[in-house]
Amino acid sequence: MGRKVHCFQILGEPASKANSRKIVMIKGRPASIKSDKARNYVKIFAEQCKKLDELFECDVNVEIIIYYSSRRPDLDESLILDCMQGVIYKNDRQVKQKHIYWGLDKDCPRIIVRVSALEGSNIPSNLGCLFGRPKE
Repeated sequence: MGRKVHCFQILGEPASKANSRKIVMIKGRPASIKSDKARNYVKIFAEQCKKLDELFECDVNVEIIIYYSSRRPDLDESLILDCMQGVIYKNDRQVKQKHIYWGLDKDCPRIIVRVSALEGSNIPSNLGCLFGRPKE
């Protein structure tokens, strides 16, 4: 049996989680919440992404192409990973590998996502040559 893989697309431009916070007062105290754009994207994502019958329970590799409508946004997948929690996998801590790509499509901003079960460490052997283990 092959490894579990799930692919899907969500139309709309995701907000950057890092740059999409706003300060509001809750019970007289300042609090940081998601911006309107980020909250709207969470809603759009939920409307378009069907919950899997069986969520990924193992460690996963996530590959995402984010097509933005302009060159302005920074590449930021964190809100997308949050949106997949409880829908594609149980917890975003299961993401042990990710490959994120920036694309430009002025007419059709969207994301294309591929989630696959991680087999072993899947760390490319050539990366070990960079530093290796520290010598004692």
